[in-house]
Amino acid sequence: MQSDQQVPEPAERGAVIPIVRARLGQELREYYPEVVFLEIDSRLGRVVERLSGALDAAEAEGQVRAGFKDALIGALPRLRRYALALTHPDLAQADDLVQTALLRAWEHRRGLPPGGSLVAWLFTVLRAAFVDGRRGGRPEALGGAATPAGSPGQEAGQEAGPDPRDLRTALDRLDPAQREALLLIVVEGLSYESAAAIIGCPPGTVKSRVSRARERLAAELGRA
Repeated sequence: MQSDQQVPEPAERGAVIPIVRARLGQELREYYPEVVFLEIDSRLGRVVERLSGALDAAEAEGQVRAGFKDALIGALPRLRRYALALTHPDLAQADDLVQTALLRAWEHRRGLPPGGSLVAWLFTVLRAAFVDGRRGGRPEALGGAATPAGSPGQEAGQEAGPDPRDLRTALDRLDPAQREALLLIVVEGLSYESAAAIIGCPPGTVKSRVSRARERLAAELGRA
């Protein structure tokens, strides 16, 4: 018996691709939530507390621009997410990388760029610290797909999505360089130019890696 479901024409398939990519991007952002919870008594927590006080004093004395503290501390959850993706499953090592990035920001507080450029700068410092701390291996290698604590689960009656275990398996099978590019572009929302500066490669290379990663994930999850 012939199926009632019509096979999309080539033009229709082309129109579906952006929808698939948007859905995949949403699922990746849910899979990689920002690492918000921070124990005050932890080493990073104590560093953040001291840094916050120092930034308050620096702003009051006009040593840093207004809003610099909010921008820097506000970037903390994203920094921890990226660091954990690099070091997974070692959260302690990830927080050490975040601490390095924050302290470097304090050292260069007078000349740091505003807004999204600050986040890109912090990511660059964090990644460089990760690469410097590794012994052997390719600099662009990224740890296995992280599953940060607090990832939202699927409730009964919720629209069916991919099994988180399937998504993790698909992410683990990606080339590490492709996985990192996908994280920076799709999850963190950086531009290709910013991601290229962080990784240390041409923007076209980042675009190629993201495209290949999307195609691979779509195929792995049965959405090719």
